[in-house]
Amino acid sequence: MRLGVLDVGSNTVHLLVVDAHPGARPLPAHSYKVELRLAQLLDEDGAIGPDGVDRLVAVVREALQAAEDKGVEDLLPFATSAVREASNADDVLERVRDDTGVELTVLTGAEEARLTFLAARRWFGWSAGRLLVLDIGGGSLEIAYGIDEEPDAAVSLPLGAGRLTAARLPDDPPHPDDVRALRRHVRTEIARTVGEFSRLGAPDHVVATSKTFRQLARIAGAARSAEGLYVQRELKRASLEAWVPRLAAMTGAERAELPGVSEGRANQLLAGALVAEAAMDLFHVESLDICPWALREGVILRRLDHMGQG
Repeated sequence: MRLGVLDVGSNTVHLLVVDAHPGARPLPAHSYKVELRLAQLLDEDGAIGPDGVDRLVAVVREALQAAEDKGVEDLLPFATSAVREASNADDVLERVRDDTGVELTVLTGAEEARLTFLAARRWFGWSAGRLLVLDIGGGSLEIAYGIDEEPDAAVSLPLGAGRLTAARLPDDPPHPDDVRALRRHVRTEIARTVGEFSRLGAPDHVVATSKTFRQLARIAGAARSAEGLYVQRELKRASLEAWVPRLAAMTGAERAELPGVSEGRANQLLAGALVAEAAMDLFHVESLDICPWALREGVILRRLDHMGQG
């Protein structure tokens, strides 16, 4: 069957259409996405303003039309941290439902981490052993660890690249004092969770998902996306540590000139790099592999599992 997953994320609204059936690898058929940056549209009260809600409704309508055009049989719509943590989340969800008919399921941070972990486990297989999975979104950082398809530990922290940039790096290029303060904040937040994972033992394999990690790996020398899903891509901590001060000295426009960095994500790449560097350091990770599958694929895989059981 042709499935569609509609991901209302903190950076983008992304419709992914796949051809799938239980027991088979989902095959991408179509992708439609719009950079909405909901995480950066919150007002001082933490609410998504009227303009932001109007834009969200319009983009969801466009995504619905694209799903219909591509023959999607079953649409799985969900929202993550930007909607989840908005002070007017209920009103936003009601407006989307009333105006488009789409009932967005709001995932908790732990659910995000578990579904992303499932996708990474399926991609790398059982031979990967104990997996540690890191995912930096626009609004949050997810960390999950385990040996099965369900992680033994999963946490979500408010350390998304878009959120941190909007709240803590107002200047372009960023002021060095702001960069140092953000670095301290990120490391303090991540350090609080390390003990929960370290008691479970060292991972056999560390992987990362998300556009932030893919861009960081690309500027550090990993293969271009055009070379395909199945090319191994890694990010070494030493390379990342060398890049962080360079990114901190650049403007957003200068970062957008780097290989693989999109103009829409360039301004938040430094915050993402600080989070990635802190996670790799505090979890003693020298190198990690980039996983092409993430949350959207996890949602699809979970749906297929339920179909297979039915």
